[in-house]
Amino acid sequence: MKAVQPYRVGIDIGSTTAKVVVLDPGNAAIFTDYKRHNALISHTIKGMFQDILKHLGDLTITVNIAGSAGMGICEWLSIPFIQEVIASAEVTQRYYPDVRTLLDIGGEDSKLILINHQGRADIRMNGNCAGGTGAFIDQMATLIGVPCEDLNQIAEHYESIHSIASRCGVFAKTDIQALMSRGVSKPDISASIFNAIALQTISTLLRGFTPEAKVLFTGGPLTFIPMLRKFMIEKMGLMQTDIIVPEHPEIFPALGAALLSGTNICETSISEFINLIATDRVDSSSNEDVEDPLFNSTDEFHEWNKTRFTPVEKVDISDLHQKECFLGIDSGSTTTKAVLIDANGRIALDHYLQNRGEHISAVRECLLFFSKKLHEHHVQPKIVGTAVTGYGEDLVQTIFGLDRGIVETLAHYRAARHIVDDVNFILDIGGQDMKAMFIENGSIRKIEINEACSSGCGTFLQSFAEILNCSVAQFSEEACASSSPCNLGSRCTVFMNSRVKQSLREGAQVNNIAAGLAYSVIRNCLNKVLKIKDISELGENIVVQGGTFLNPSVHRAFEKITGKNILCPDISAMMGAYGCALMVKDEYIAENNTTDKHIDLGKITKIGNCKKLSIHCDGCSNRCNVTKLVYDNGRLFYSGNRCERVFSNGGISSGKGQNIFAYQKKLLFDRKNKPSGTIKNIIGMPRALNVYENYPFWCTLFVELGIEVKLSSRSST
Repeated sequence: MKAVQPYRVGIDIGSTTAKVVVLDPGNAAIFTDYKRHNALISHTIKGMFQDILKHLGDLTITVNIAGSAGMGICEWLSIPFIQEVIASAEVTQRYYPDVRTLLDIGGEDSKLILINHQGRADIRMNGNCAGGTGAFIDQMATLIGVPCEDLNQIAEHYESIHSIASRCGVFAKTDIQALMSRGVSKPDISASIFNAIALQTISTLLRGFTPEAKVLFTGGPLTFIPMLRKFMIEKMGLMQTDIIVPEHPEIFPALGAALLSGTNICETSISEFINLIATDRVDSSSNEDVEDPLFNSTDEFHEWNKTRFTPVEKVDISDLHQKECFLGIDSGSTTTKAVLIDANGRIALDHYLQNRGEHISAVRECLLFFSKKLHEHHVQPKIVGTAVTGYGEDLVQTIFGLDRGIVETLAHYRAARHIVDDVNFILDIGGQDMKAMFIENGSIRKIEINEACSSGCGTFLQSFAEILNCSVAQFSEEACASSSPCNLGSRCTVFMNSRVKQSLREGAQVNNIAAGLAYSVIRNCLNKVLKIKDISELGENIVVQGGTFLNPSVHRAFEKITGKNILCPDISAMMGAYGCALMVKDEYIAENNTTDKHIDLGKITKIGNCKKLSIHCDGCSNRCNVTKLVYDNGRLFYSGNRCERVFSNGGISSGKGQNIFAYQKKLLFDRKNKPSGTIKNIIGMPRALNVYENYPFWCTLFVELGIEVKLSSRSST
């Protein structure tokens, strides 16, 4: 009796997704699955195999595993591991012999296989940076407030492409936030993201090499995002006919692993494999990889939590009626905060919300919230001073007509000094930036900021909370309950991502990883940003600010590392806005101002709709693409200009400067170019070089000689 051949199963466990392929003895695919695992790898694979059992029964199988997260599973289950590039090359050479180039973009890596006519492969992979991969796309979609699955559809309606750095998610976020603050549309930003990824792929993988057709595209991003394929084809200089997109390109390595599993002599069944992967893994972290717990018990946490905030004085809204008050706004990179205070610096109203890159809409929502609260209490305050700080400072000040724009560090210092007069050190950790101020004798002695990397900032923790499939609040609770925090180091986000996933593969619990990340935030700040060699440099009176310190695990980690009592205001996230309000109050009182000019919140929020105009600045050869925002309230704002010689947002000036370059061109070229009588001939002149200076002479000379002068069109570059 002939032995029954086993079915072949290939599993590809990537950084973000898991893929499974089942082949029958004739190598026909009878089952495929593709799911995001959210770092719950064992749980996801178990669910996939339960689906196989349900649809195909308890088959006899051989299994191979591939993928960046697959090796740990292989070691745990004693299953053969196949390198994913080898698996992809196997499928290519078996089913697509005409292919000369294979490009695969995954969750955190990208791969290029160049196959010559002798069948030899040149394999190239991206380095440590995950820029230009699926995880990069996820981050950018989150930043602009768009579901990742909708990004392609939105990008289809783009009109222009803008420059975005894709070499690093942090630099890209900076570029995108600049575009968002300029009012650039989401379709344009979405398309620009895909364009940046295409350029990143070419620079890191092709490195000047011209891909030879046919070209095979595989991997999730190239499968599910047609617009990414479009830009990739354009930037690689290919035709649509040069491209092959297989039926299921997202499962390519899994298919290769399944094909190669035929060499695996170890057979099992579907049910046995489910039982095997369902067994609990032991947390393999060694004692050397463990930090001290943030709290030794739940009771200790609750006692500490009762007193961890330093309260800022508040005032009842009803006390503001016909009283002088001051408005402070912090238009940050990810959030918008607003505070209304009285003449004694007491807070009457505050509001905090995510801005999703819409700085104007977020500020307007804050002001409408204040207006509604004041109306409900029948209070009419005299708002005699307004100020704004933060990422959207210039835009918000211009559009809403606020009195002052304030440097962010000064606003935070003023707020901290109001709480602790003899403060020595201030640390502010926001969504994507980190600021540290060393204070000596009441003056700022030194300021340190994170220049390039946002590792250790608010979005850093938020992204890891999403990876671990929990909210930031849950993430914080888990960290405070940890008994053995993982030592994750204090490196860049991409390296940390790999370290976290390695810990998960080793069986580390989510709470221990969460606590380890809290330690990493503080160590990154002290070691990488501040380069502190001696904790005594910080002084004794330390104040922390920023939304990140609302997370008790980060606050506690700072105390554990420094051994000091850290003061955290109960308005930690609002300190920039509070400092703005205090500074404009100080100026008003110092100048002994008594004015009848009061800000009407209801009136200034009626900014109306925004009309966006794209224009080119002719001030120099750069010809910047300038976005002009025109609001119904008459306010104008220019963005995209590299200088302010022509288009300026310098204050709310009633006078408008003259465009000297336009005037120069009018003097040079706005003149008669045809003779009055018979035209004897026509001469063409290039609009270039010294013609700009000598055109009036030559034009007049030729016209007087009866010759028509035709000038070349203006350069389009």
